[in-house]
Amino acid sequence: MSQGKLFISMYHYTRDLQHSRYPEIKGMDIRLLRQQFDFFKKNFNVVRMEQVIDAVKGGKALPENALLLTFDDGYIDNFTYAFPLLEEFGFQGSFFIPGKTFTTHQLLDVNKIHYILASTDIKKLVVDVKEKMDYYRGNEFDYPSTEELWSQYATDERFDGKDTVFVKRILQTVLPEKLRNQISSDLFEKYVGVKEEQLAYELYMTPEQLRTLKKHDMFIGIHGYDHYWLGNLSPEQMREDVSKALETMDEFIDRKEWVMNYPYGNFNDDVLSFIAEKGACIGLTTEVRVADINSDPALQLPRLDCNDFPPKSENYKTWGI
Repeated sequence: MSQGKLFISMYHYTRDLQHSRYPEIKGMDIRLLRQQFDFFKKNFNVVRMEQVIDAVKGGKALPENALLLTFDDGYIDNFTYAFPLLEEFGFQGSFFIPGKTFTTHQLLDVNKIHYILASTDIKKLVVDVKEKMDYYRGNEFDYPSTEELWSQYATDERFDGKDTVFVKRILQTVLPEKLRNQISSDLFEKYVGVKEEQLAYELYMTPEQLRTLKKHDMFIGIHGYDHYWLGNLSPEQMREDVSKALETMDEFIDRKEWVMNYPYGNFNDDVLSFIAEKGACIGLTTEVRVADINSDPALQLPRLDCNDFPPKSENYKTWGI
C-alpha cells in the first residue's frame, strides 16, 4: 500500500444505546466502540489531523495503514463516551461542530429528523409526511406532486431503505426551508415526546467541553453553521453560512489552516473555491472509499463509515485497497 493511503472513519452518535432514551437511534454502541478501537490499535496506525495536514502539504509521509478518526455534528455523547476511550487508547479524534449547536441552542433539522425516525414506525411516518405535503401544497408553498417526488427520491441507500431516504430528503432539502422546519417541528412534537429546546440542550457539546477536547489535544474543525446542504444554497447563502461558522468557531481553529467537513457530504465548485480562499487546507466528504492524499484533491477526501470496520463489518477491505 502506498504511503498516501488514508483510511478515514466517520462517527456520529456514540452512546450506550441499550440504556439510551432513544435506543433506535442509529449510532455506535459504546461496547462495540471499545472493540473497534482495540481492533484499530492492533491493525492500524491511528494518525493525528496535524499529520494529515502536513502530508497533504508535501511534508512527512503517513505511516502504513494510516487511519484518521472523525466525529460529526458535535454530539455530547462524543464527549461523554468516545472522548474517554480516545484518551485511554491514545488516539486523537477530530470533531466537527456546526456552529449553531452551541450558540443558539436550537435543534438542527438533521437531528429533528433522526429523533423522529427513532421514535416511530417508518411506514406510518411516510404516510404522515405525504399527508402534510398534500396539505401545505398550493397556498404559500409550491412544489411537485407527492407521486413525482416519491419516484424521484424514494431510493435504497447503503444504510437506509427507500422509505427512510424519502423522509430524509424531503425534510432535509427538497421542500422549501420554511416548510421543512414546520413539518419537522410538527412531527417532532407528535412523536418524540420532549421539547426541541430541551433536547438541544441535552444533545450538543458546550463551549467548555470543546475547550476540554482542545486542551486534551483533540482536533476541532468546521461543519458549517446551520448544517445546510451547502452545494444547494445560493452562493450568497453559502458564503454567509461558512463565514458564520468560521466566526463562531474562531476560538477553536487556526483561520489560516482549517479543516472543512461538508454537512451531508454536499458541496460544489463555489463551495470549494470559497473555503480555499478562506484558508481551508483539507475537506472531508462522504464519498465511500479509502483516501489517497497523493491523488485525491485535498478538499475532497473520501471517508468510510465506522460501520465499515469490525466488529460491525469488514467492508473496509473492499474499498479502494
